[in-house]
Amino acid sequence: MNVLALCGSLRAASMNRVLLEACRRVAPPGTLTLFDGLGALPLFNPDLEADLPAPVRALHAEIERTDALLIASPEYAHGVTGVLKNALDWLVSFPPFVDRPVAIFNASPRSVHADAALREILTTMSAHLVAEACLALPLRSTGPTVDSIVATHGAAMRTALESLARAAARPEAGC
Repeated sequence: MNVLALCGSLRAASMNRVLLEACRRVAPPGTLTLFDGLGALPLFNPDLEADLPAPVRALHAEIERTDALLIASPEYAHGVTGVLKNALDWLVSFPPFVDRPVAIFNASPRSVHADAALREILTTMSAHLVAEACLALPLRSTGPTVDSIVATHGAAMRTALESLARAAARPEAGC
């Protein structure tokens, strides 16, 4: 299984980025790729869909190469971050995204508004949201490390990734 991880934060010290790095460590080697191009995506504009900008083509190519997606994102002003929403907007009319298994890892269980909004967006986009692969992890904003996340939550992350792999192996299951 190949999983593409999307981080909804561009911060270098993002807790969500550290969480995805921890996921990469617990995943089988070479199966989880962190997409670093969200910040390069232009603002969504349907007029550009006829001749997609290179960063959008790169995102689409990565989506086509993967079996599933893993998204971790902070909540800003009770909503999904602009960078993540912009990326998802570029995927709305991209047929290979439809029925793609998706897991959401929430690094702050208090971020209920963004989590609910992200679930609604993904459902509207016809993603296959894999409930048993979604996690809410109580990470502290005071500098969690890859090692501390793996030590504390590694087993839960492995179980979630296994659920995502099972969903990816059964494409006919749908939502």
